[in-house]
Amino acid sequence: MKRNITLFFVMALAVSCSSKHDQKQESTATEEAIPKIITAGGTITEIVYALGHGDAIVATDRTSTYPAHMQELPSIGYRNQIQAEGILSLNPDWILVEENYLNNDVVTQLENSGKKVFVLKNPQSAQTATALITEIGKIFEEKEKADELIRQLNKDLEALRTLKEQNKEQPKVAFIMSRGPEMVFLAGKDTFAEAMISMSGAEPVAVDFEGLKPLTPEALPALNPDYILLFESGFQAAGGKEGLRTIQGITATTAWKKDQLIAMDGHYLSGFGPRLGQAAIDLFEKTHP
Repeated sequence: MKRNITLFFVMALAVSCSSKHDQKQESTATEEAIPKIITAGGTITEIVYALGHGDAIVATDRTSTYPAHMQELPSIGYRNQIQAEGILSLNPDWILVEENYLNNDVVTQLENSGKKVFVLKNPQSAQTATALITEIGKIFEEKEKADELIRQLNKDLEALRTLKEQNKEQPKVAFIMSRGPEMVFLAGKDTFAEAMISMSGAEPVAVDFEGLKPLTPEALPALNPDYILLFESGFQAAGGKEGLRTIQGITATTAWKKDQLIAMDGHYLSGFGPRLGQAAIDLFEKTHP
């Protein structure tokens, strides 16, 4: 009897040790399965974080300002400054980059490095925002979380449609990007600014060019926008409204005379990510007081 009891405890101990060993192996395997990620593009970073994988990001670029603590991570730089060597030196497993954000030769170097590289389209509409959330959700096998982000985005857009039905006024809005007194640009067609202004129920100023173009002295008086929209960073760097007085022609506009200058966070306004609907509602409310 005593021999049987002893044998029982020996077997139980062996099973227990084996179970702990298996659990340790499983835990180690899970840790090893979590990829180290580098993102290049603020909207990509925001979506990865929203899907619950922000902790896997080991470095990111300067446009990844949301959530704010992403900027505490090592920086790979900004656009043309980003080099493949700098990214690869951080030994990531996955690299997620916005299309046309890095130089083509840099993307080629990354793809030839053996790392897993995902090149993702930059959204500039509700449809392409939804497509990007879906695609990143597939990459991380997070379909349910991606679907929830899309549901919330659609809910925000529906709220925006209701606001626009209640107030059909379409004030004229010009977006200018200020990088100093001598470097001021006006947004034209096929830009995030045109898309966001239109989405928010306002009317982009009518111009005959695409992209961003240096602002001429006669442009703003001729366009005479009701509102002038800027990035918050540019507005603050200029020293606020009085600092913008140096922009030629701005004081002749309705926007200036009625103090209708709007400054919004750059990524929030231009990112076209999960918070797209919220940003459009905010802009609607600022242009339809």
